[in-house]
Amino acid sequence: MAQVDVLNLNGETVGTLDLADAIFAPEQVNEALLWEAVKHYRASLRQGTHATKNRKLVAGSGKKLWKQKGTGRARIGSVRSPVWRHGGTVHGPQPRSYDYPFPRKKLLGALRAALAAKLADGKLTVVDSLEIKDAKTKLYRAALDKLGATRTTLLVENGKTLTQALVLGARNLEGVELVLNNEVHPYDLLRYERAIFSRSAIEQLAEALEKSASKRRAAAAAKAGAQTEVA
Repeated sequence: MAQVDVLNLNGETVGTLDLADAIFAPEQVNEALLWEAVKHYRASLRQGTHATKNRKLVAGSGKKLWKQKGTGRARIGSVRSPVWRHGGTVHGPQPRSYDYPFPRKKLLGALRAALAAKLADGKLTVVDSLEIKDAKTKLYRAALDKLGATRTTLLVENGKTLTQALVLGARNLEGVELVLNNEVHPYDLLRYERAIFSRSAIEQLAEALEKSASKRRAAAAAKAGAQTEVA
């Protein structure tokens, strides 16, 4: 079982926290699954507002330009024909959604992989609390500097302990984002150089992920047992 130090906002160690191997072990890092999760997340961000005009939408009369036969020129029915300059576009992009279904089991697996990768890289920090009395940005900047978070940082807090002071104090920090532990995405963990969790946030998240992992293992064992009986 992995063990990580719990720090305060002064960078001092105030305790330790045991992390389950079912979530934070290096073997949990699945790069292919992380790639799928990031691909799905970025696809869902696309607006899909691109559009081209077909021959129905471009400007121009629908009148036949000249008679069908006898002129020696090619037969043409409309100035809006795609073969003409300024005519309509054939099979051009149209507004659509790029989002697609992504299994919840895959998403949770990718989240476990992202957490394990962050811990293996030494970029995951656990603090006893993210609470500061005064909602001042400079106080949070000083606290992050003491924790070694000098570049981009993801702050993860428990929804039950989230305070207005934390929201106000962290929102103007450049390169810093605050999310709840039940909303954190693998893309967030990979995007930011360092992840700082409050103790309650990581404990609650780890408990939820461990439950899902145990259900998955139980289902796999049941399936294997059923296949053995059939054989």
